[in-house]
Amino acid sequence: MEAKALDRWRTATYNAYRWRTELSLINKIMLALGMACVIGLAAQIRFLLPWTPVPITLQTFAVLLAGVLLGRWWGGISVASYAGLGAAGLPWFTGWSGGVGHLAGPTGGYIVGFFLAALFVGHFIDKYIKARSFLPMLGILLFANFVLIYVPGLIQLHLWLNLVGGGSASFYHVLTLGFFPFIAGDLIKIFVLTGIASGITPKQAFNGEADSVKRP
Repeated sequence: MEAKALDRWRTATYNAYRWRTELSLINKIMLALGMACVIGLAAQIRFLLPWTPVPITLQTFAVLLAGVLLGRWWGGISVASYAGLGAAGLPWFTGWSGGVGHLAGPTGGYIVGFFLAALFVGHFIDKYIKARSFLPMLGILLFANFVLIYVPGLIQLHLWLNLVGGGSASFYHVLTLGFFPFIAGDLIKIFVLTGIASGITPKQAFNGEADSVKRP
């Protein structure tokens, strides 16, 4: 019974990913916009820290999930839609805010990192079957989160502190505001997402993966 249930689950995940690959352009756009809404909702689940302008949110979880579910291009498009529509005034940035000023603020660099992270995660999900197992997936998500999101985020936070704050923020001070408080929570989110992602992604080729077995 367990073997049959596992086979049904594998078939279901394969069909789901095959389905999203074969969708029409309009449906893919709708799917990307739907994921952008999820990211916007995740941005509202926030915890403010008194010493930093950067809040704790569930955005990173939703952004990385976008790459897992939608793949490289459409995962990236979902994040770009979130950023672009938010900059245009749609109030779904953190705290139900919107406007281009948000992208120029202390957290704007993280949004740039969101886009890079979704592209990166989606690329490996779409391209390599081996990337969908737990340990490779964990490495991919760790790199996407702690390098691709935090590097542009910390760079813009540093610039914002120096330009708006009128001081010369040290590298360590920037880390205390924009990195150290979030490590533990991000690790929890990444391990949870790794378990989910490795469970829902198909372990066989659905769209000509580079490491698929080619029969003569």
